[in-house]
Amino acid sequence: MKTSIPAAGLGALLLAAGAVGCGSEQSPEMTPAAAVAKAAKNTEDITSLRYRMNGTVPESGKVEAEASMRLKPSIAMSMKVKASGQAATAGESEIRLVDKAMYIGGGAEMAKEMDGKTWMKFDLSGSDAGKELDQLGSANQAEQNPAAESTFLTGAKDVKKVGSEKVDGVETTHYTGTVTLKDLRASLKDEKAATREQREKSIKQYEKLGVDKLAMDMWVDGEDHTKQFRMKSDTDKGPLDMTITFLDYNKPVTVEAPPAKDVADLAEMFKDLGQG
Repeated sequence: MKTSIPAAGLGALLLAAGAVGCGSEQSPEMTPAAAVAKAAKNTEDITSLRYRMNGTVPESGKVEAEASMRLKPSIAMSMKVKASGQAATAGESEIRLVDKAMYIGGGAEMAKEMDGKTWMKFDLSGSDAGKELDQLGSANQAEQNPAAESTFLTGAKDVKKVGSEKVDGVETTHYTGTVTLKDLRASLKDEKAATREQREKSIKQYEKLGVDKLAMDMWVDGEDHTKQFRMKSDTDKGPLDMTITFLDYNKPVTVEAPPAKDVADLAEMFKDLGQG
């Protein structure tokens, strides 16, 4: 059996990440910083979400994806990804995260590389396979709460209101600002432990990319939900420009593992190579 990760699967591995909010009527007297902080705080009560993402990701080129994610009581995710622009990572794939295991599905393309198997399994629970995946920078990304990244604008010192805009037919208020990773870390000290842990995971991923600061836009709806956010940065591995739009939240999300007969287990492949 070949052991290289096919292009479609690699594109998904470099991606698996992703953003939202909840609340009440926004006061017209609220300052831009206070409005952003209120939307960010409302992310703490999210149990599940569905979102769309598109833009440019370092090492993956142009990316389009749609995902459903459950955050509580346990993490589960299903994401369909299309990456283009770089031959090494181009292609369509699907990611599923179930019971501390990540599954990468590449369809016919993956089957050509994996002796007919259409899914590859990565154990994230501490096995050698999980450690290998973590070296690719994807294990933590797969498990991180995407809502955490929508809160980053709270760490900016230059938050300002741009104006009113419609996003997917929803009236929103557009805010913008620039935040450094140093400022983000400083803003964590007053957060709850769980919130701090989730944001810390996200910050570490950006550090791996060589990000120093992020230019951010945030669109907040009339109920203090983050409807959309965008982040841009020049990284050591290429440009980052990603927009995430929230479609719904706190609705049931069920994710199932692929049929065992269609799955190639990376841990078993390591054993075959004498690395397990």
